[in-house]
Amino acid sequence: MSNLPLSANMDVDETAIDEGLYSRQLYVLGHEAMKRMAVSNVLIIGMQGLGVEIAKDLVLAGVKSVTVYDPEPVKIEDLSSQFFLREEDVGRPRAEVTVPRLAELNAYVPVRNLGGQAGQEITVDLVRGFQVVVVCNAPYAKQLEINDWTHQNNVPFIATETRGLFGSVFNDFGAKFTCVDPTGEQPLSGMIVSIDKDQEGIVTCLDETRHGLEDGDFVTFSEVQGMTELNGCEPRKISVKGPYTFAIGDTTGLGDYVRGGVFTQVKMPKIIEFKSLRESLQSPEFFITDFAKFDRPSTLHAGFQALSEFHAQHKRFPKPRNTHDADAVVAIAKKFDADADEKIVTQLAFQATGDLSPVIAVIGAFVAQEALKACSAKFHPMQQHMYFDSLESLPDVLPSEAECQPTGSRYDGQVAVFGKTFQEKISNHRQFLVGSGAIGCEMLKNWSMMGLASGPKGAIQVTDLDTIEKSNLNRQFLFRPKDLGRFKAEVAATVVSDMNKDLTGKITTRQDAVGPDTEDIYNEDFFNNIDGVTNALDNVKARLYMDQRCVFYEKPLIDSGTLGTKGNVQVVIPHLTESYASSQDPPEKETPSCTIKNFPNAIAHTIEWSRTAFDDLFVRPAQAVNSFLSEPDYLEKTLKYSGQQKEQIEQLVSFLVTNKPLTFEECIVWARLQFEEKYNNEIRQLLFSLPKDAVASNGQPFWSGPKRAPDPIIFNSNDPLHLSYIIAAANLHAYNYGLKGETDSNVYRKVADSVIVPEFTPKSGVKVQINDNDPVAQNETSESDHLAELTAKLPVPSSLAGYRLNPVEFEKDDDTNHHIDFITAASNLRATNYSINPADRHTTKQIAGKIIPAIATTTSLVTGLACLELYKIIDGKRKLENYKNGFVNIALPFFGFSEPIAAPKHKYGATEWTLWDRFTFKSDPTLKEIIDWFHSEHKLDVAMVSSGVSMLWSSFVGKKKSEERLPMKFSKLVEHVSRKPVSPHVKTLTVEVMVMDEEGEDVEVPFIIVGI
Repeated sequence: MSNLPLSANMDVDETAIDEGLYSRQLYVLGHEAMKRMAVSNVLIIGMQGLGVEIAKDLVLAGVKSVTVYDPEPVKIEDLSSQFFLREEDVGRPRAEVTVPRLAELNAYVPVRNLGGQAGQEITVDLVRGFQVVVVCNAPYAKQLEINDWTHQNNVPFIATETRGLFGSVFNDFGAKFTCVDPTGEQPLSGMIVSIDKDQEGIVTCLDETRHGLEDGDFVTFSEVQGMTELNGCEPRKISVKGPYTFAIGDTTGLGDYVRGGVFTQVKMPKIIEFKSLRESLQSPEFFITDFAKFDRPSTLHAGFQALSEFHAQHKRFPKPRNTHDADAVVAIAKKFDADADEKIVTQLAFQATGDLSPVIAVIGAFVAQEALKACSAKFHPMQQHMYFDSLESLPDVLPSEAECQPTGSRYDGQVAVFGKTFQEKISNHRQFLVGSGAIGCEMLKNWSMMGLASGPKGAIQVTDLDTIEKSNLNRQFLFRPKDLGRFKAEVAATVVSDMNKDLTGKITTRQDAVGPDTEDIYNEDFFNNIDGVTNALDNVKARLYMDQRCVFYEKPLIDSGTLGTKGNVQVVIPHLTESYASSQDPPEKETPSCTIKNFPNAIAHTIEWSRTAFDDLFVRPAQAVNSFLSEPDYLEKTLKYSGQQKEQIEQLVSFLVTNKPLTFEECIVWARLQFEEKYNNEIRQLLFSLPKDAVASNGQPFWSGPKRAPDPIIFNSNDPLHLSYIIAAANLHAYNYGLKGETDSNVYRKVADSVIVPEFTPKSGVKVQINDNDPVAQNETSESDHLAELTAKLPVPSSLAGYRLNPVEFEKDDDTNHHIDFITAASNLRATNYSINPADRHTTKQIAGKIIPAIATTTSLVTGLACLELYKIIDGKRKLENYKNGFVNIALPFFGFSEPIAAPKHKYGATEWTLWDRFTFKSDPTLKEIIDWFHSEHKLDVAMVSSGVSMLWSSFVGKKKSEERLPMKFSKLVEHVSRKPVSPHVKTLTVEVMVMDEEGEDVEVPFIIVGI
């Protein structure tokens, strides 16, 4: 096996990218980067926890091949973090055991074992033939030996190691490395209103949005009228003049600017110079991960070298928390850097044999992304030394040396850092994991390595209502193709119980979503039996709900999320920090509806329009028909409450009588007529109402700036775009009626060409809504007798007993159901109308399906940071500065940490309170008792009392109502006002009160919990 790395033996067939598997990752990396990855063979040296984390992420990402080298035998302590090893593997070569388990992650990526004998170090000749070399936990002498060769031969090299709560990464991608896209952000573009013809060439943009460019960016242009030389020009370097202006340099030799134009940012390759390790050890360039520890990298630079030298001298690492060994390491470190911080180096020496899954998740995922940067040239590599630590995660009561000694347990790597007492705390902890997708899988993997909930009192609750789909397999690494269709929570629990048998029987899984409807399941007893909650959710609504529950039950919450290469972690600690809901992102800017309807100028507008058209054609009409057939008073309600009675009844008549298809050919005819209406007739009507030479009230041409004049499309069955619309629309219409489709495209062509299309004449007096403040154009009010005439055409529902249409349920990830095909064709036809560049199916799918871009590396890294906070929660830390909210962008790369924001303080009288405080009443008191208590205890007068959506009492209700309600027991009062019984599982009621002080001023007070 040792001859494997010769490039001749590597797989050279370039397969097409499997968009079903890689779709979420493609939205992060793009096709070009993934093609470059698909020709990259990566070597990883060292298969303990750190090596396997890197390998896992690279295999999932889809490099060409991953080869691993580690002939050393498995030891029990390796199980602290190496999630692909089991107790029965002890004694077998690490690489040999790990390779088949890595290979299961992705059928497209061969995983190989480089072989070797135990005790045999890797040599330079085995490294040849790889495009990237990653070295894990190797002594500096070996790192230098390999890097001398890789630097000379321009092979990207990464060296990394973790020691307890410390981590280190070194990058060398060669003397001159080309990065094609440093940020990965979408190129900026915007509309132009003027370009000066002078030495500076000031470009002014439409004042709706800032251009967002920075000095030194490059742009090109399109659709400029007059100064046409700029269209498609070589990228021009800009300097920013203001939020809406930038200069492009001399334009004096160009034509005179007339109007219009779009600038587009051009991503320019960046050449990055790297020093070799030998040179960098002497003059390091540090990448800062935490600006609160600005001076720490230089100390750790000396400390990690000192550890390596200690190991070379003693053939072992310092013993856990042994002061004699630590002093020796400090003395060596001082030779490298006389100013090295002794306390930090001592901690590094204390933890040298530590092996923590969360730290490995952070460092391993970061290194995997750096290796992908080396393969793909996408995103900016880290330069060049990174040192990371999470010393804040140590328990407040530090363990003794005796507490940290190994005992032949799988947790020895964690015990070396935290001690046995804290390990016991971890094992008896009880967590509720909400979500078992990408973050959930990584979380459970870390928890199983940590031994979380493995003790007699420990328990893990997991809920996720989703089943496993193909696109999940790219980053939800606990799932395999054989699991497709099964519940995520069940599969994840089974797999991590296999990773660590101590978790057998400790994980309870559910498929019940968290929300008001399941409060009988996730009730007071449930929350009393957990110590904290970890969110692994992908939507804000569920996050806010869980946040509210954690505040109510006073439980700590860890929330984390990712978006492509960006990720964040927030900790919410009772009576200490603000909650998740305390601060929220501003709402996304919505596109005005008149822009979508009549004046699109970007592909996102036409995709949004076609997504609405999908519902208007294939979902809502079928639902309306079914309601008409099944609800006796449906028409009456429709006529009473709807502002569009005529349109709704016409739709029912069309779908049930006049255009009800009996054959698939009739569905093709229907699709052809839809094409005519949407892409020809409606455009001709718009141009009739607003001709191309129309002038706005300010004297400017109406069709200018963001308003693009459209052109109608003449149907051509030989145009693939036109035909794809007909095929998708006909099949979806047929689905509504349960008719079987057709696979032969010639049938569609033939039928569509034979359709006699009615002549269309634009109407006069049709008003067009030009901005969202204008009244919506209404058709002339229809006479009631015309409605009656229409209604008479409808069949009697009883004559169609049992007959139903099939509304389409939008599903973005099924490539055979015509859903994304229709939206892509409909959007690109409309883009053709308006001369907007069309989008491919892949891009359309992301926008229409609101797909969140995702990649395994970000997920893993963020989960590692979350688990480092979990150590602190288990320890019960009570100081704000102990905790860290984290934000990362591994494309740039960037790490940012901050103390959580303290819970804001409010005041009534002399009493301070926060969102965590509440008044508690037991034994179902009467309303009067609560009101009297506020008056006597706090000199506050209650003005209003409410619970949920029910207003229970206020000072201005009538005397009779007051006399009736004040003596009522609280539970009876709630039942009386809401007119429904309190559910049997409800043990407490949440109550809000409005109160006033003695001066009659409104005072804000905490909420009330009433026990019933």
